[in-house]
Amino acid sequence: MSRIILFVFILSQVVLFGTSCTTTKQTAYFYNVKDTLLTRVTDDIQPRIQRNDILSISISSLNAEASAIFNTPNASSGATTTSAGSTTNVSGYLVNSDGNIQLPILGNIKAAGLTKKQLKDGITNLILDKKLLIDPIVTIRHLNFEVTVIGEVAKPTVITVPNEKISLLKALGLAGDITVYGKKDNVLLIREYDGDRTISRIDLNSPKFLTSDNYYLQPGDIVYVEANKDKVENAKSNKNVLPSVLSGLSIVAILLDRLIK
Repeated sequence: MSRIILFVFILSQVVLFGTSCTTTKQTAYFYNVKDTLLTRVTDDIQPRIQRNDILSISISSLNAEASAIFNTPNASSGATTTSAGSTTNVSGYLVNSDGNIQLPILGNIKAAGLTKKQLKDGITNLILDKKLLIDPIVTIRHLNFEVTVIGEVAKPTVITVPNEKISLLKALGLAGDITVYGKKDNVLLIREYDGDRTISRIDLNSPKFLTSDNYYLQPGDIVYVEANKDKVENAKSNKNVLPSVLSGLSIVAILLDRLIK
């Protein structure tokens, strides 16, 4: 009897193994990439501010009393979603539909289309030109920097990026990594700017990705990992063939057991 059980077990494992044909090449990152020196990725690439962005803007100087008027609480607010799925309310300056923000004393300031550095320099120069503060320090942060990772990953999620810098690889890591059924050589990146959407295909097995403009993600980016053909084929095979095979093996085991007895 024990030999029969062992035979059925081994045969079932062979059937299960045969339904999966995912290779090491498909599951590894940067497969077969040799040691090399890559051109350094530019670290100071800043995304452009867009309409509906929420910005934290603080203005300070040696004269704390004179600076206080520029930092009155702002009524514009929004919500961000953490990787755990919880929602956090944030308060800052909303870039309106005209692409402007409304700052105390300074009034309407164009923000959409600028980088944080460009907006910072513009606000600083405006304060100096009006002689409102001496040596003002302007600090700007994105409050709604989020990226979305979906598809063949362990934990599809929306990731809030407090430090305003995240690589595609880190985002995939926070999403639990690509599953063995995900296409690493054809990851889809959807990026929106000023109402236009661009779609890029990324090969994570190519060293060129490490020096590309898509290495770091931008606010609002959506990363989609497509399932490879193995998952589709395995799903069909498991649905149509595997139950019948396992059922047949069970019947054979029962018949052999009765014949031996």
